[in-house]
Amino acid sequence: MSHASLSPAIDHTAPTTQPVPAAALPAELTLEERLTLVNAAMTVRLDEAAVAYEVNTAHIPTEPVYLADVVTLPLTPTLQPLPASYPTPVAALLQRAHHRLLTGGWCSGALVDEDGARCMLGAIRAEVRGDSGLEADAASVLLDAIRRKFGDDVDSVPSFNDAHGSGRVPMRMLDQAAGLADARGL
Repeated sequence: MSHASLSPAIDHTAPTTQPVPAAALPAELTLEERLTLVNAAMTVRLDEAAVAYEVNTAHIPTEPVYLADVVTLPLTPTLQPLPASYPTPVAALLQRAHHRLLTGGWCSGALVDEDGARCMLGAIRAEVRGDSGLEADAASVLLDAIRRKFGDDVDSVPSFNDAHGSGRVPMRMLDQAAGLADARGL
């Protein structure tokens, strides 16, 4: 004789809860009343979830989002006319370098890549036309603008350039450096 035949037969299709007496059931609610109750319950749950989210994320530091970082350019850049040039030489050079990155492309890890895209310093060198003193002044102002925004632990313009996966931030820093150079009269 097997052990299965010794145990009592269990009906697995029978309900496991006892039926509720009819007197304990509430009066039937209308559809409108049920929807109102569900809406109230969901509102309470959503409010609790919002508070829990705020509590659980309060310790996470956040940085502002710049629209220029979110809005992407078309894959095929269109030639854009050069904006009105700054009157000072360093500011005008940085502005031309910014424009070169916008139209010719940005790269990291090299002054110029195989497609002709340039890094920040490569764009400055392409626009300086051999004036090493002007190039040094522009790189110095650019590094100062970068350090104002990202802290004094930025070693150099090339290291800052290569630390980014896209050209959005480096291009924005070139533009800001042009404004800084103009404000300084350089």
